[in-house]
This record gives sequence, structure tokens and C-alpha cells, in this order.
Amino acid sequence: MRFPDALDRLRGGLVVSCQAYPGEAMRDPRTMSQVAAAALVGGAVGIRVQGIADIRGVADLPVPIVGLWKDGDHEVFITPTLNHAKAVADAGADVVAIDGTRRPRPDGLTLAQTVEGLRTHTDALIMADCGSLDDALAAEAAGVDILGTTLSGYTGERPKTDGPDLDLIGLIAGRCALPIMAEGRIHTPAQAAAAIAAGAFSVCVGTAITHPSTITTWFADAVAKARP
Repeated sequence: MRFPDALDRLRGGLVVSCQAYPGEAMRDPRTMSQVAAAALVGGAVGIRVQGIADIRGVADLPVPIVGLWKDGDHEVFITPTLNHAKAVADAGADVVAIDGTRRPRPDGLTLAQTVEGLRTHTDALIMADCGSLDDALAAEAAGVDILGTTLSGYTGERPKTDGPDLDLIGLIAGRCALPIMAEGRIHTPAQAAAAIAAGAFSVCVGTAITHPSTITTWFADAVAKARP
């Protein structure tokens, strides 16, 4: 592992998610690596990227890399299997982000079995992308290192809030001992600060920083609504 002190490096800081959807103009590992480098100039303490090529493209950056692999059309698609998780680690991720919900996984393994299998393969940290308090409790019991709120509002257990699910951050902080990475619908600096105040140890922001198509839509819609 490149950063044995990865948790200390991430604590209290901003992780920037550099991802583009398939078919988009920015969907290129070279572009994502440039976006990641720009985020570091702005003060990011970590980078989150999706896909093996993208992980390899940023693996030499001087901050911890949170890697994942979105694959398949199953409801569990964020690093959905043990083999996906191993590949993410092998590509250079310091933190392997996996689906941390209690839903069935495509390879039939439980979350605990996935964590156990990954532990024997790598010394990378494991982040569980959770959707509820029950997910977080189960992920902590399974032996992960970081709890994320990434899937709140997307699994049917909690409503999809307009901004970050601050209530969920507080619930997890009150019941779990592991560090929480707040992620999901954090669109403003004020919301990022609120996530820390709610109990998160770090904040991960993607769309509001690195997805120009969505950001442009926000402004275009506001301008259109303001027309006389």
C-alpha cells in the first residue's frame, strides 16, 4: 500500500470524485487524470475514480486513490464482485470502494466473504458504499475500514434528499465506530461543511466539481427560468 497513513491523510479533508459516464466527451482516462491533477491544485486530499484504466491513470498522484469499478446491470454494480475488487486493488487503488449494501451480489458472496477474500489479496483499505444505517452496521461487522453514504436514496431504504443525507451521517456516527466518508448530492461548500459537522470524517464531492455537463444544466435552467 502506498499510503499506510491513508486514513490520516483523508481525515477532515475533501476527496474529489473524477468520473464521466460512458459516451460523454470527457470519458477518457487521460482526461480524468488531468481533472484529478487539477483537483489536487485546489486542495483535494484524495481522488475517487471509476474503472481500471482510470485508476491506473491516477495511481502516481501523491494522494490516496479511492478506486471502484462500475459494471453490469444488476442492482449491485459498484465493484460488485470479489474479482472486481481484486482488480481495483491491483490497478493501484489505495482504497477499494465496494457496494456496501445488504443486497445480493452477482457472485453469490456475502459482503463479509467479499471483505475476507479481499483482505487475503491486498493491504488496500476497503470502503463500503452504504445506503442506510443497517447497511453501515452490517458493513462494520463485515470488517471494512470506511463507511460511505454513497448509496443513500438509491436502494429504496431512505428517501432521496435534495442535498446530502445529513440525518444518515448522524445516525451512522452515533452507532458505528468507523470513519464516515460523506458522499452523494453534495453540491455546495456549505453542504460539504454541514456533512463534517454532522459527523463525517471526510467529504467526497463529484458532480459539483468534475461534471461540467450537469453543472452547465444547473446554470442553463436557472437562466431559462429567469427569462421575462
